[in-house]
Amino acid sequence: MKHNIKIIQLFKEKDFTNTRVPYYLIFLLEGNYNFSIDKKQYHCSGKNILFTSPFQNIQWLDVTPTSASKLSFHGDFYCIEYHKKEVACNGILFNNIYLSPFVCLSDSLYEEISKLLLKIKEIQHSNQSYDVSILKSYLQLILALINKQKLLDTHHLDYILEQDYVLFKGQLEEFFHKHKSVLFYAELNGLTLDSFSKKIKKVYGKTPTQLIKERVVLESKKLLHLTNKSIKEIAHELGFNDEFYFSRYFKKETGISPLKFRSEVGISIVAKKSM
Repeated sequence: MKHNIKIIQLFKEKDFTNTRVPYYLIFLLEGNYNFSIDKKQYHCSGKNILFTSPFQNIQWLDVTPTSASKLSFHGDFYCIEYHKKEVACNGILFNNIYLSPFVCLSDSLYEEISKLLLKIKEIQHSNQSYDVSILKSYLQLILALINKQKLLDTHHLDYILEQDYVLFKGQLEEFFHKHKSVLFYAELNGLTLDSFSKKIKKVYGKTPTQLIKERVVLESKKLLHLTNKSIKEIAHELGFNDEFYFSRYFKKETGISPLKFRSEVGISIVAKKSM
């Protein structure tokens, strides 16, 4: 059932499959890992925890696992937006286009997360109401512990750019609905296109074009999952001339149509409560 929470062990390189799925994924990793998420390559070694959102494109390029576990859960099981008061992980651990998708863990935190995953694994197939509540509590504790660690790093990249008086992140958040041209943001910062692009790539490891596209897609997913708005309404809100162009844009970046995304990921309890 798609509301389930599930943990599996990844023992060998062949167990790491490239996938786009309608689930939130959490990987607890020890070892060396090269992978890409939405075409951006990453490397982590030692003890780390990795987070991906529904239909993100994760490709494992080269892995040497010492130990690895994958936890998956559907938004119907645990809605990260609905529980944002308890754990503000949406935009920090998940759906964060600016920061690395993984967090380096201390030995003690790694062991603590490992124990929580083991507890989840022991009762993951239970349908008893009290066990479902326990599972959600364990998951929420994992998210809270890592979110606390991640928040220590959230302002670092912004500060680096602000030292050069480049306020791209804030500008993108304000204008991405209407302005999808890199030139617009370069001129807003008083820089040439080339100089602006190099600064952004140096700090975020992504081009401005990549970040603009990712921000538009992120908002698209948010509106598809957290609202009851039609595809036409969402397209208009995001500055597209028509829903067909928006659908092609979304599918090119995600590999799935907006309608299919909504069908697989579902309508959040947040949207249902606003009806």
